[in-house]
Amino acid sequence: MSRIVYVNGDYLPEEDAKVSVFDRGFLFADGVYEVTSVLGGKLIDFDGHAKRLARSLGELDLAAPVTTDELLAIHRNLVERNDVTDGMVYLQVTRGAAPDRDFAFPDPDEVRSSLILFTQSKPGLADSPAAKTGIRVISIEDIRWGRRDIKTVQLLYPSMGKMMAKKAGKDDAWMVEDGMVTEGTSNNAYIVKDGVIVTRNLGTEILHGITRAAVLRFAREAQMRVEERPFTIEEAKDADEAFITSASAFVTPVVEIDGTPVGSGTPGPVAERLREIYLEESRATAI
Repeated sequence: MSRIVYVNGDYLPEEDAKVSVFDRGFLFADGVYEVTSVLGGKLIDFDGHAKRLARSLGELDLAAPVTTDELLAIHRNLVERNDVTDGMVYLQVTRGAAPDRDFAFPDPDEVRSSLILFTQSKPGLADSPAAKTGIRVISIEDIRWGRRDIKTVQLLYPSMGKMMAKKAGKDDAWMVEDGMVTEGTSNNAYIVKDGVIVTRNLGTEILHGITRAAVLRFAREAQMRVEERPFTIEEAKDADEAFITSASAFVTPVVEIDGTPVGSGTPGPVAERLREIYLEESRATAI
């Protein structure tokens, strides 16, 4: 049975789904996206993703094609139609298809924003082997554009970073700008030193992660110390622990950076505890 996807108001088998060759998401990466995890058939932190989507749209002067309630209904419909127990729902909003290719934005009264969604089923998403073994990362120069706080579909360099890591026999890459770690290719980065959790403060340099916000809230509620500030790769190598967070990785330990073991070279207790708390709390509030 074909996967059912959503394209601009229609639910279609994936092989019948089409977007215009003039869509600005295709021609200019003129669009934004979100990924919401599904556990036990329910959506994790949908409200957070919806709010960040609205912010991204606003920063690019992009019109929301549907209301938040309608978007929730589409998510639930796709999860049900595709029988997704564990996995994710991807959504993308672009400025739509203008009659001609032009760098200038088209008149919003003449072009309608485009909306697509699809699901990916990932059985056992919460039981990822990487959570038990940890991941190994390399450091690379961060040469992305300056507005990383907007979740745009401009993902070529992060994809290149993933491939650099793969070529090096590692799992992912942490990006570095002006000597300081910004974030991972598709996740926020953290270190733990002397019981203190350190992660980069919010700004235009990093994505304002939805999982990041939840994990830091849970950490503070658990009386863990948190510092939001930049840190260097050398500081990370000297840390007791390191980990990443994202909507699909949740909390995943980092056990090696540029060939240097972090701490004991195994997942540490802070990352493991935060993952437990995050999954427990997220399942309890899923919709």
